[in-house]
Amino acid sequence: MTRASREYSPLYFLASLGAGGLAVTFFMWMMFWVPHPGQPVPIFEDNWAILTGGSLLQQAMVLGAMAGIAVFAYLNIKLLVFNLRSFAAFRRSDKYQAFADSNAGSQVLAMPLALAMSVNVGFIIGLTFVPGLWSIVEYMFPAAILAFLAIGYIAFRELGHFVGARLQKGGFNCAANNSFAQMLPAFALSMIGVGLAAPAAMSTSPLVAGISLVLSTFFVVAAVLIALIVMVMSMRPMLENGVNVEAAPTLMVVIPLITVVGIALMRQNHGLHVHFDVQGGAGETLRMLTQLLSVQVIFALFGLAVLARVGYLARFVTGPETSPGSYALVCPGVALSVMTHFWLNKGLVEAGLIDKFSVAYWGISAIALALQLSMIVLVWMLATKHFRAIPTEAAVPAE
Repeated sequence: MTRASREYSPLYFLASLGAGGLAVTFFMWMMFWVPHPGQPVPIFEDNWAILTGGSLLQQAMVLGAMAGIAVFAYLNIKLLVFNLRSFAAFRRSDKYQAFADSNAGSQVLAMPLALAMSVNVGFIIGLTFVPGLWSIVEYMFPAAILAFLAIGYIAFRELGHFVGARLQKGGFNCAANNSFAQMLPAFALSMIGVGLAAPAAMSTSPLVAGISLVLSTFFVVAAVLIALIVMVMSMRPMLENGVNVEAAPTLMVVIPLITVVGIALMRQNHGLHVHFDVQGGAGETLRMLTQLLSVQVIFALFGLAVLARVGYLARFVTGPETSPGSYALVCPGVALSVMTHFWLNKGLVEAGLIDKFSVAYWGISAIALALQLSMIVLVWMLATKHFRAIPTEAAVPAE
């Protein structure tokens, strides 16, 4: 038995989420380093062209990216299945009602968050490994929209239960709301929103793109509203009572939320340009991405300062204590890596400030790669603490 099995929490869905995020970071290699003329994303045929005709370094890059996607997509699905089974058992247990009635009840939104990530990972797997997928992709977009809407229904249902119960009979402990833990629902809705925005950027059908644009906008707006409300609600108890040490990693949940919202906005802008004659320049994209990245860096500095102040890493990552909330540390690093790739390629390069594959280009790319590597190491460290089998204690003979 593992510690995660013995002391299960819905926050372990974040382990699946983190693995899925790392699969996305490997997809960024192909997204920006593999030519993919004719479609906005790289597909199997583009990778195959490199593997059969590229340089040795290019081939190594593609093979490394494909291997990384395969490994972390496998972990994403494996951990998702573990969590779905464990959560179903947890929901039937005697502990669940007390959990649901507490502030921690909103943690159930980690389930639709992880589900939405897994749908995105599934699409990446298809693009990377399935020949000829792009020829039927238009049939996949309506199915993807329905899948994300189903996950969105689950998210709003769980959020409605949590908020409705508090509005009906109270019980929300404002003093204990001394973290950004309640921002998890916003993160879940934003992940659904970015998935719904994909057809807006990739579909050749104006109708499908328009539906994608409308639905994704709704979820993104809902996510931003909830995030702003939670931020205002949480600052006073943090200043009065200090931060909840175990939930301190949530202070950086704004970082992945902004990356997801930023990608959704770029997808929407692409669809608006292609289908609805809305003109946007490279300079506007650079400004938007720089603004978003600036907010992320500010929250990263804020979060890291608090983590250092309370000694979180020494206690829950490298030390003897464990907390499922430690997996919330993976998302910010992954999100910063992905955003750095977009800021560099869709911002600086397209605006003409940096030449692609120049020394400056690889210098900035190295930051994204360093963040990616550090999150891989962090996932490995957390996995050894939470998912390694606990030795069975020797039986003590009766006296």
